[in-house]
Amino acid sequence: MKTVVTIADLREALAPARDRGDSVGLVPTMGAFHDGHGSLFRAAREECDTVVVSLFVNPAQFEKDVDLDAYPGDLEADMAFAAEAGVDLLFTPSAAELYPPGFQTWVEVEELGRRLEGEHRPGHFRGVATVCLKLLNLVQPTRAYFGQKDAQQVAVLRRMIDDLELELPLRVLPTVRDLDGLAFSSRNARLTPADRRLALALPRALETRDLEAARAELAGLDVDYVELVDLDPPVLAAAVRVGSTRLIDNVVLEKEKP
Repeated sequence: MKTVVTIADLREALAPARDRGDSVGLVPTMGAFHDGHGSLFRAAREECDTVVVSLFVNPAQFEKDVDLDAYPGDLEADMAFAAEAGVDLLFTPSAAELYPPGFQTWVEVEELGRRLEGEHRPGHFRGVATVCLKLLNLVQPTRAYFGQKDAQQVAVLRRMIDDLELELPLRVLPTVRDLDGLAFSSRNARLTPADRRLALALPRALETRDLEAARAELAGLDVDYVELVDLDPPVLAAAVRVGSTRLIDNVVLEKEKP
């Protein structure tokens, strides 16, 4: 596995794959890899000739510096994880590399980006859409890989791709869960054992697949939202705070037959 930190080196590293006409899979991440990331890496490895993973903790999608500073990360561990999963190229740019002095162009998916996560994290999806568009432009992948746990992010990016005529398929893989049912998340590392026990109410609530039952199950937690929303597919989605950690999750619901 090769690791690069600059856009120039990324382009140089990708040149042989382009010359060969390789299919290229891109997995955008913010690091702190876990089994959820692993499922994306393995799918890309199985389906593409060249696998590129970006690791960038994007400051533009954090409302508060304290949340950005608290985001977990261990670059050496992530490099070992990615190499073991068969990643060919790891791109780990700095914020200055992707947002150089004078940067002032942003992408905003208006309606989708202002609900749910967008309502509670103003500007979040502007940062997500902008950095993802930049990564897609730099890597020019055959397909990009995301997890269903970030259902609203996927919906926002699909809308951006459709609206801007990018003609890029997104592969969305099912949420990967730990043995206790909690969805894998980089933020889980910040949960104390007591916090984790409380957090298990989140997957229990969503497994009801019923809005009122889910709200009742989460009544003892600090809840940002629990909503039924059609993100194509429809999902029951929730966000809660347990201690100092904010967790999101969702389950896919079957569409009602006409």
